[in-house]
Amino acid sequence: MAIEYLGLSEINGPLVVLEGVKNASYEEIVEFHMDDGTRKIGRIIEIYEDKAVIQVFEGTDGMSLGNTHTRLTGRPMEIGLSPEILGRTFNGIGQPIDGLGDITPDVKLNINGLPLNPVAREYPRNYINTGISAIDGLTTLIRGQKLPIFSGNGLPHDKLAAQIVQQASLGEDSDEDFAIVFAAMGVKYDVAEFFRRTFEESGAADHVVMFLNLANDPVVERLLTPKIALTAAEYLAFEKGMHILVILTDITSFCEAMREVSSSKGEIPSRKGYPGYLYSELATLYERAGIVKGKPGSVTQIPILTMPNDDITHPIPDLTGYITEGQIVLDRQLHGQAIYPPINVLPSLSRLMKDGIGEGYTRADHQDVANQLFSCYAKVGDARALASVIGEDELSPLDKRYLVFGKAFESEFVGQSETENRSITETLDKGWELLGLLPKEELDRIDTKILDKYYHETVR
Repeated sequence: MAIEYLGLSEINGPLVVLEGVKNASYEEIVEFHMDDGTRKIGRIIEIYEDKAVIQVFEGTDGMSLGNTHTRLTGRPMEIGLSPEILGRTFNGIGQPIDGLGDITPDVKLNINGLPLNPVAREYPRNYINTGISAIDGLTTLIRGQKLPIFSGNGLPHDKLAAQIVQQASLGEDSDEDFAIVFAAMGVKYDVAEFFRRTFEESGAADHVVMFLNLANDPVVERLLTPKIALTAAEYLAFEKGMHILVILTDITSFCEAMREVSSSKGEIPSRKGYPGYLYSELATLYERAGIVKGKPGSVTQIPILTMPNDDITHPIPDLTGYITEGQIVLDRQLHGQAIYPPINVLPSLSRLMKDGIGEGYTRADHQDVANQLFSCYAKVGDARALASVIGEDELSPLDKRYLVFGKAFESEFVGQSETENRSITETLDKGWELLGLLPKEELDRIDTKILDKYYHETVR
C-alpha cells in the first residue's frame, strides 16, 4: 500500500526534502500532487535516517512546503517499450512528442539497466560502416564498441552525427536488422530541428529512435535521457535481436547537469567542481555497450562531447578516455581550412579495430594501409615543421613529396562532402591512390606481397 505524505521540509532548486519517510528506497519514483491539480514526478537520490532527498523532473515551480501531497510508488523509473518505438521521437523522459500518440508497451523496463557480467560479454568482432573514410579506414568502429568523438564548441560534430545516422550500416553484404538510437541532451531548439529534419528528408527516420532533451528543459531530465535511450537500445538489441548504434550528444551537457544537481545537494566538489562520482556515472553509461553471449543483438556507442576550451585533459574527456576503447578527435585547425569532417587522425584511435578488420571482415590490406597512412602523415608533420624554419624551397625532393601527400591526404581522404557515403573498398582504394604519391621504398609498414599487388605510382 502506497503511503501519502502531506507537506515538504525543504525546497532547494530542483530538489525537495521530505521528512518522516519509512521504507523508501534509492532511485524510487515519487509522485507529487499540488492543491491546484498539478502532478509532478521525481526520484529519490539520497536517504538519511528518516529524510529523503528527491529530484523533481519538471522543476519545483508552483510547489510550496504546505500544498504538496507526496506519494512513494515503490518502484524505480521505468519506460514502456515495444518495436513501435522505431521511427518515433520522444522527449528526455521518454514521452512521445511527435504527435503520433502513445506507445502500447510490450514490456516496462527499469531505466538504470542491469549490470552486465563481464564473463557474459562476447568480444566485439564485426565492423560498422559509417561511410566516412577517416573513421572506417583509420579508426574503424566495431560492433559492441564505445568510441567517443572529442569535439569543441563551434566544430561540426552535429553535422558529423547526422551523417553517421544517415549512412551507418553493417556492411554491403549484411542482412541483419540494424537501427539507431539517437539521444540529444541540452541542445538548442534549432539543433534539435536540424536533426529531426535531416533524418526525415534522408529517409533515415524509419530506423531511428530519437530522444530530445532541449536546453530549456529541466536540468534533472538531462540526467535521465541517456539512461532511457540506452534502455531502449538494450531492449531492441537483446530482446528483439537487432544491432543498435547509440549516438549520445552532448555528454558535456549531461556532466554539467550532474555538477549543478551535486552543488544543489551541497556535496563537496572534486576536479573543476564536478562531483567525485563523475567517473562512476560515466562508466555506468558507457559500459552498457557490448555483446552478450547467447543473444543475437549488439549495442554500440558513439558518445559525443565538447571539450571545454579544447582541453583534452579536462575531467570529462580525460575520464571518458579511460573508460572507452579509443577516441575520434576533431581539430579546429583542419576546420579552419574548410576540411570536413575535420578529424585529426594522429590522436584518434580505435583499440578494437585490429580484431574487426582484414581478411573476412573488410579487406586483407586494411591494417597495412592504415598503419602506413598513419606513419606517412606523422612524417608530414616533420616536413612542415622543417619548412617553417628553412622555407619550402630548401626542402629535399622527398620532403616536398611528403608535403604534397599531406595536403592531398587532408583534402581527399579525411575531407569528403556531407552526402558522400564511401564503401570500405572505396576508402582503401583512395588510401592506395594517396600512397602512390610517395616512392615505393618509403612504404615500410606494408607486407611485400600486398605492396606488389596494390601499389601504383600516382603522378600529379
